[in-house]
Amino acid sequence: MQTRTLGRTGINVSVVGVGTWQFGGEWGRAYTAADAREILAAAQDCGINLIDTAECYGDHLSERLIGETLPGKRADWIIATKWGHKFHECFKREQCVGPADLLGQLDASLKALRTDYVDLLQFHSGSDAQFATPGMWEAAHEAKRQGKVRFLGNSISSNTADPHQVDRSTDVGVDVIQLIYNRLEREPETAVFPSCARQNLGVLAREPLASGFLSGKYKPGHKFPANDVREVLMQARQERLLGQVAQIAATEVPAGVPMAQWALAWVLKNPAVTAVIPGCKDAAQVRANAAAVALL
Repeated sequence: MQTRTLGRTGINVSVVGVGTWQFGGEWGRAYTAADAREILAAAQDCGINLIDTAECYGDHLSERLIGETLPGKRADWIIATKWGHKFHECFKREQCVGPADLLGQLDASLKALRTDYVDLLQFHSGSDAQFATPGMWEAAHEAKRQGKVRFLGNSISSNTADPHQVDRSTDVGVDVIQLIYNRLEREPETAVFPSCARQNLGVLAREPLASGFLSGKYKPGHKFPANDVREVLMQARQERLLGQVAQIAATEVPAGVPMAQWALAWVLKNPAVTAVIPGCKDAAQVRANAAAVALL
């Protein structure tokens, strides 16, 4: 495993992390503590130290599974979570971004994670108006002052061609940007990455496998389970994406190289990116993701 410094935080993170949205139950299956233990143990064996989770991955369910099964010592891990959404049921949540919401969600996250601090607390894909919520960033800095948070981040929404929130990062004390970036979605390259570079922000690339489409496992016409986010929210563009993937597989991926590993390495070769945080369904996928560093 390789590590990189997460922008101006000074934290060294593994270039491949573990995304844990799947633990919340919106990716076609339910996860148990045994499943989470297997995945996190494999991650540790591979030299991975970065875990990304969120308050609304099953109403703190993902965080609870991490807290129950985290191997080794707490100091061995860089744990990133988020605030801003209240989970009601799968695929149904509301945004709650006021100062009291932030502090309440953070306390619930700490309890679920069985820790007294998180390394990175990220604003969770809010609008520009929500980004400017009175008192919100002050509350975040109060949580830092209390030692509950080491650094602040912003997990920006899918409209990653717009640099407005990123440009304001230094003003509000944000040190890390999380965004969608992969071979199919390259919008951050135009304005967002240059802004991150100017401010020395760490960059975490989520969905580096484009929600699994860049794994190479799915062909045009594939049907996902009814309880899979790809069937619920991405059905309209699924065929277009799978068609693009087939073209990329035929023209860009070297013979004999697993497409998923190629896709992760493709993201990591951009000097703006600190780390990728792909999801993984089991320990085998963790190991396969970690193997992408051999292509760097």
